[in-house]
Amino acid sequence: MFTGIIEELGRVRRLERRGEGVRIRVEARVVSEGTKEGDSIAVNGVCLTALDVEKGSFAADGSRETLQRSTLGNLRAGSFVNLERAVTPATRLGGHIVQGHVDARGRFLSAESHGGSWTVRVGYPKELARYLVFKGSVAVEGISLTVAALAEEHFEIAVIPKTWAVTNLSRLRPGDDVNLEADIIAKYVERILAVGRSGDGEPQPPGLTLEKLADLGFK
Repeated sequence: MFTGIIEELGRVRRLERRGEGVRIRVEARVVSEGTKEGDSIAVNGVCLTALDVEKGSFAADGSRETLQRSTLGNLRAGSFVNLERAVTPATRLGGHIVQGHVDARGRFLSAESHGGSWTVRVGYPKELARYLVFKGSVAVEGISLTVAALAEEHFEIAVIPKTWAVTNLSRLRPGDDVNLEADIIAKYVERILAVGRSGDGEPQPPGLTLEKLADLGFK
């Protein structure tokens, strides 16, 4: 599990195709410290297993599924990547709960400067629409961000100077693909509301309903 607070902007040193997958080696001074083989590191929001950890770098394998669903297949030697180590029980949850399981690819549309801060517009596929809400959380390239404006096919996020400086957002160009992960809480709520009866038709124990949410003040 991750928080979407990027620790370091790493750089891909090399990529090696292995069948339908890939092994990448990433230059990383911060996240390689204290990392052991088998630890989890989010690379542009994709949870990968650290392998062959060296001082200043680590390797990781990407499967066919990972390459198809995320933007890892677009990486090249020299590409900048957002890096975050998995949280520990003592870690501050500065962002939101991020699993590192990319839901879909979005598209970087534009970035408008406001004298240091930025408004970034990101296009999203239809299947993610039900999980996006105004002022809700979304992970873009592994970065925990807040939806500042929401339209039918895109959303906007407000990016502070610190985030702009320490992530790969400043290096994206219009049309570039980006990894998107919706808030896991939204997925659980959807599932709870969807399950009303078991497979044999027997009623389920009372759960969360739209009426109960309304009674609790969620309108």
